[in-house]
Amino acid sequence: MPQASANGLQIEYEQFGDASDPAVMLIMGLGMQLIGWPDEFCQSLAGTGFRVIRFDNRDIGLSSYLDDLGAPSLPWNLLKRRMGLAIRAPYSLDDMATDTLALMDALGIDAAHVAGVSMGGMIAQLVAARAPQRVLSLTSIMSTSGAGGLPGPTRAALAALVRRPPRNAYAPDHRDTLIDWMMRNFAVIQSPGFPTPAEVQRARLQRSLSRAIHPSGVLRQLFAVAAAPDRSPLLASIEVPSLIIHGSHDPLIRPACGRDCAAKIPSARLVEIDGMGHDMAPGVCARLLELLPPHFHAATVELATA
Repeated sequence: MPQASANGLQIEYEQFGDASDPAVMLIMGLGMQLIGWPDEFCQSLAGTGFRVIRFDNRDIGLSSYLDDLGAPSLPWNLLKRRMGLAIRAPYSLDDMATDTLALMDALGIDAAHVAGVSMGGMIAQLVAARAPQRVLSLTSIMSTSGAGGLPGPTRAALAALVRRPPRNAYAPDHRDTLIDWMMRNFAVIQSPGFPTPAEVQRARLQRSLSRAIHPSGVLRQLFAVAAAPDRSPLLASIEVPSLIIHGSHDPLIRPACGRDCAAKIPSARLVEIDGMGHDMAPGVCARLLELLPPHFHAATVELATA
């Protein structure tokens, strides 16, 4: 896959479809590599008439690592958060939004449909709010505004998010142990209405771990999310066509968070998918392929006739 110089980083990316078609920027979530957008999903989306770009966020996959920024202490900062003290992150979600725009610059894309999952949805919201002239439409999937008062993860989902892996799990000869640990965590957040076969989930994890392993980058991304301010005022300023997609059974970013985003973005459309949790299960991807192309096409037509 190629890399592009963007915002002082090297960003790994992959394109699908015809370069002359309207562009779609797919932004993945916390700790997830570009292959978190499944190959067949990207190919199918491109087949509906779009230039689809998926990429590794900073500090993950094959994009630049920022190990020189250090690894924040998770226990200490969790304690600070409980005490109401500010958390300092090595970089921000705004920095990651700038990465997305810089990648668009590097690829010669003036404007694109921007879609993100979870943390990627937060980044997509920032792109749409900060650079509306660069965004044809916004799709925020299983994400949140970060507003205070919204329900947090279930106890099991939070435990899965912060649980430490077994000792030496990242050693090459302990790969099966690491995959088993990750399988247990994914089982907590998976979609009950769209179960992913165990062999499919295990193959996805094996592919991801064979491609890259960078736990300190995941930690820094987690702190970017934890330190992010409430985006509600920015959401109120978004004027591009916006689609909010959320699962009715999401234990990590609860359904109320999706409803909150839809209420705060003017004219946003909310689609709550029954049985969807917090994953990219094959069945979830199938539903997204039903929703995204009409949204993108309608936004393109709306812009052309404006």
